[in-house]
Amino acid sequence: METVRLTLAQAIVKFLIAQKIDTDGEVLPLFTGVHAIFGHGNVTCLGSALEEVQDTLPTYRGQNEQSMALAAVAYARARRRKQIHVCSASVGPGSSNMVTAAAVALSDRLPVLLLCGDNFASRFPDPVLQQVEHFHDLTITTNDAFKAVSAFFDRITRPEQILSSLPQAVSLLLDAGDCGPATLSLAQDVQGEAFDYPVEFFKERVHRIERYQAPDIQLDEAAAIIRSAKRPLIVAGGGVHYSGACDELAQFSDAFGIPVVETVMGRSALLHEHRLNLASVGVMGGHAGNRIAEEADVVINIGTRLADMTTGSWSVFRNRDVRFVSLNTNRFDANKHMAHPVVGDAKLSLKQLSRRLEGWVAPAAWGGRAVEEKASWDAIVERDTTFRPQAIPNYAQVIGAVQRNAKPTDVIISAAGGLPGELYCTWKSIGVGTFESEYGFSCMGYEIAGAYGQKIANPDREMFAFVGDGSYLIMNSDIYSSILTGNKFICIVCDNGGFAVINRLQTSKGGAEFNNLFASSKRSGDVPRIDFAMHARSMGALSENVTTIEEFEAALARAREADRTYVIAIRTHPYEWTEGGSWWDVGMPEVTNRASIEEARTAQESQRRYQRKGI
Repeated sequence: METVRLTLAQAIVKFLIAQKIDTDGEVLPLFTGVHAIFGHGNVTCLGSALEEVQDTLPTYRGQNEQSMALAAVAYARARRRKQIHVCSASVGPGSSNMVTAAAVALSDRLPVLLLCGDNFASRFPDPVLQQVEHFHDLTITTNDAFKAVSAFFDRITRPEQILSSLPQAVSLLLDAGDCGPATLSLAQDVQGEAFDYPVEFFKERVHRIERYQAPDIQLDEAAAIIRSAKRPLIVAGGGVHYSGACDELAQFSDAFGIPVVETVMGRSALLHEHRLNLASVGVMGGHAGNRIAEEADVVINIGTRLADMTTGSWSVFRNRDVRFVSLNTNRFDANKHMAHPVVGDAKLSLKQLSRRLEGWVAPAAWGGRAVEEKASWDAIVERDTTFRPQAIPNYAQVIGAVQRNAKPTDVIISAAGGLPGELYCTWKSIGVGTFESEYGFSCMGYEIAGAYGQKIANPDREMFAFVGDGSYLIMNSDIYSSILTGNKFICIVCDNGGFAVINRLQTSKGGAEFNNLFASSKRSGDVPRIDFAMHARSMGALSENVTTIEEFEAALARAREADRTYVIAIRTHPYEWTEGGSWWDVGMPEVTNRASIEEARTAQESQRRYQRKGI
């Protein structure tokens, strides 16, 4: 057997470069970039190996381990899980900073490869700088935290272990049903150890994401259930995008007259102009989707994990006889709430179901009802997003301004706080696959890093990152990353004086305003206003503060023409929100000294009768 002598770090890098992917007949690199912050534990070995291959596998210098990994997650989503970024961090806090990003990737079922520095396998220098010690178990390291948030985890303590580990990690990263973050914990001394690796291990390998067809019996039974429906509804999730099934979804809805609602991750699977696209549903949804969902007798879930924000904590579907059909590559998701499972690729499953449903169509009155509800909700959205002079604009008016100036190729990015909900129920998709909200983990701080990662993936598209002042303060350093690498995006900072949407939840459940808005938090003297534009300029961005919608729209035009990241900060109203939404199950105190909390709990519990109890 022919061998080549390499260090563990060199072998990992060489293997990653050899991996390719066939996407629609075009062979591309599977791993296209590395985000790294070097420290002891990854700089001397892995860092040296990466430095030698910059023309083939470029390394992006991170500013924060969490945000660089979030950028990698966003990249994978933008590439629809077909190309992947790698992230590397050093021992201790460097690696543990990536745990949150790993949780985002796991929640959103997105592939990212994490190479984490670890302690010495020899243990001779223990405890090394930044090492935690567990007196009862010396095998535990900081990186064990990744086990809870990784789809694949392995601790590498000998250089030959990657011969079995790396191929398995790649297989998991490309698994349509089970993909998520893969974490390799690399002992820092072992990274530099040499081994005679088989040359065969580094030969180019072309991967394909296989489309698995659901069993005929599952498809037959699903078709029979759908044929029995008088009021069917489709719930389209992120899996529609990953399968590339947006056209098939539109055709399926048209052919059989079935209304469609989209989850947050599934948003923009259909264009707003599609006749039966009701867009939003659930806790943050508009009236149209929620009213149709209440009456649906068969719900066809496509590529969704059915999170509580979609199902209204399982209170949205109120027809006592409702049945669920779930198309999903993941068996676990397909079987939730006693659904009839169709385990397979969404694109193939929709085609197979279409053949089985030939000659059938949902009652015309049901489709007509959906169209009427859509028109009614659209009128509300038009009213709320239309410009009208007022001292402090609200989120809906800011969104309306962007909508009026949007192009079909523009990508809208959000993640946490009030903006995802306002965008979810008011944004009118004019381009397929252009609404990119991270709401599986609803990670504050994702927005700017996500726009940066999305831009790397789609350099010819304009990225609009909607970020609240709270998220901006949590994580903003990838503004500098975008300047450093030339990956421009437009950042819209809506400054409503703190965590306004959580303040809304707090007060709507009877609580006093406390510790969410700056004005109701512990402070010394008056609340100083933050100059977000000045802060962004200090990182090299172009920026401006605006106060009115007219000024905001003018700034949008300048931002679109700019040659670098452009930040527009606008003060927004902390108490004005778009109407709509469903019941949401949140914990409420059974004992309280506040009458308002007692009243809110009574109101909360009065709706619980609509909640499905697991079946």
